[in-house]
Amino acid sequence: MPGVALAQISDPKPGQGAPTSAPGPTPAPAPQDETIVSDQEFNAALPSLSNDPNAPLEPLEGFQTPTPTPAPPPRTVQPIPGAPTVPAEETEFAAPPPEAPEFAQPLPALSEFKVEPVKIEGIDDEKVAQIRYTTAVEGLDKIGLEDQFRDLSALEEGDGKAANAAMVAARAREDEHLAVRLMRSLGYYDGTAISTIEQNPKNSGNVRATISATPGPLYRLGSVSIVSDPTVPPGLLDKELNLNPGDPIEAIRIQGAEANLKLRLPQQGYPFIALGDRDILLDDQTHFGDYTLPVTLGPRSSFGEIVTQGRRPVFGVDHINILRRYKPGQLYDSRMVDDLRDALIATSLFSTVSVEPVRTNQPGPDGTEVVNLLVRQNAGRPRTLAGEAGYSTGQGIRLEGSWTHRNLFPPEGALIGRAILGTQEQGIAGTFRRSNAGQRDRTFQIHAELNHQDYAAFESYTGALAVRWSRDSTPIWQKKWTYFYGAEVVGSNEDRWNFDTNQRDRGTWLIAALPTLLGYDSSDNLLNPTRGFRLKGNVSPETSVRGAARPYARLMVEGTAYYPVTSSIVIAGRARVGSIPGIARNDLPPSRRYYAGGGGSVRGFGYQELGPRAPDGRPVGGRAFNEFALEARYRFGNFGIVPFVDAGQVYEGIYPTGQNLRFGAGIGGRMYTNFGPLRVDVATPIARKPGESRISLYISIGQAF
Repeated sequence: MPGVALAQISDPKPGQGAPTSAPGPTPAPAPQDETIVSDQEFNAALPSLSNDPNAPLEPLEGFQTPTPTPAPPPRTVQPIPGAPTVPAEETEFAAPPPEAPEFAQPLPALSEFKVEPVKIEGIDDEKVAQIRYTTAVEGLDKIGLEDQFRDLSALEEGDGKAANAAMVAARAREDEHLAVRLMRSLGYYDGTAISTIEQNPKNSGNVRATISATPGPLYRLGSVSIVSDPTVPPGLLDKELNLNPGDPIEAIRIQGAEANLKLRLPQQGYPFIALGDRDILLDDQTHFGDYTLPVTLGPRSSFGEIVTQGRRPVFGVDHINILRRYKPGQLYDSRMVDDLRDALIATSLFSTVSVEPVRTNQPGPDGTEVVNLLVRQNAGRPRTLAGEAGYSTGQGIRLEGSWTHRNLFPPEGALIGRAILGTQEQGIAGTFRRSNAGQRDRTFQIHAELNHQDYAAFESYTGALAVRWSRDSTPIWQKKWTYFYGAEVVGSNEDRWNFDTNQRDRGTWLIAALPTLLGYDSSDNLLNPTRGFRLKGNVSPETSVRGAARPYARLMVEGTAYYPVTSSIVIAGRARVGSIPGIARNDLPPSRRYYAGGGGSVRGFGYQELGPRAPDGRPVGGRAFNEFALEARYRFGNFGIVPFVDAGQVYEGIYPTGQNLRFGAGIGGRMYTNFGPLRVDVATPIARKPGESRISLYISIGQAF
């Protein structure tokens, strides 16, 4: 190689054909390097380092990026005259091969990388080495924070397991900050917390992490100041804020007081109130804090007009005015606004609806400013398909479906079609219903139906036309007082046992009735009550025409009560009695008599099974009845178990005497859903008689009562 040849020419060695030279003179010693920086100057220039490994790094503002030294120009090796020429590909410094095209492409985005860990066959990732630890908390129990601390603790969340000691230490440091935040939330602003990790003396196989907290003194309010314009009446802000000097500076109390202020002032004429940022100046010598809250009141306001806005409006202003409960000129009250919004939502006709106050800058009564209510509305889907299925002993399978257009005849004019298909009942019905008819919460409806029923007590073909005004409860809008009154005409052809001829025959009756109901409901839920009670009474003067007109009245009173023994157990009871004075049983159409037995009556017996019977063994009903029920509803999660005892009887006379009561007992299962509980009850009669079923099954939606 040329480099080697150059070395041989310039520095021949013995044995290579060069003459041996005589020893040369002894070389002079190399000069000593001069000191550039002394040790003292070097040590002084070093930055001071903290012994705390958790301390933050020094700032980079003063760091000067060194200027890179320019690269020297490439050195060119001059060829030696007479030296042989070596091909370029055989030299040691040949040019690198050309780069592959794929290496010149840009890297893919990080989001495209797969982050799933690589799984190696035969290795179980779950068997990673772990250490176990226990957690101890000191100092927080004295101020009632230990339970809350453990609920939020990172150490507790780790469930006593960690990959290594560093992970335990990191969780402990996080819990230090948590303990300080919790102490400050109660007013202990000087509180400190420190964590220690040591080997557990009781178990050498794990470690113990201890969070030691020192709350320090409790800070209290020194002064309370609200910066605002005067209110009408005076002192309204101080009254509703309700913070007093000497109160502990607790975060939840301060925030709750401010939230109450923002809630209560709009209820008393100030819809545009706005709270500024609070300021609490703490004094670490006296342990008191001065509280200051800026408040922008806005104008004191009174109700004005209603205006609407929306791409697909449902109601005009006239119908919305029927729904409101306030009068124009009345002092603004946000509860009236919430009530109007709830009434609009309860119609189920909107996809979106909101109600908000809008300033008008117009003077109102008593020095107020008139504000209008802006109703933003967009129509939702007005049609609904619904279905219901059930089964009970004596009643068989019952399927019911309905189609509803809730606003076919605006405003709120609904058309409902219904069909029933069952093993023992079939029918069709149509209903026109207008909600909020001229008055809020009043419903007017016209109902027509054709029905066929074939039960053990009777078989009937019935047509009915009814008109009714009512005030009803719904799952969305449950009301304390309900009522209905109306009129109906019924034509019915029925099979019955004729006690005059002592044989079974058919008859046709025309019935006119004026049914009424009054109810009171203090329960907490329409479909699944857990506390409160309900009372209702029915009175229906009627006339049955079959050859001659026979007037009579159907009377019924019912009461139910619910008492929560614990958060998961509710005791529920029911009593119901009824009477039909004014007519003999044989002159009364079988479909208008009283019966008992079944899933909504006395469980353990078939549908309409209790009471007097004809010589052929079939029930004939009566003119009086009574029913009683008691059950314990135990709920766990979305499921429940309900043991129950029912009792009842039907009487030929008009007095529900309570004699010869029949009892049924059983147990039920419940599955709770967002539309009510699904109910499955199994019951058996006590002191069962021949011909009665040993077991009765009832499946439905909602509680039994």
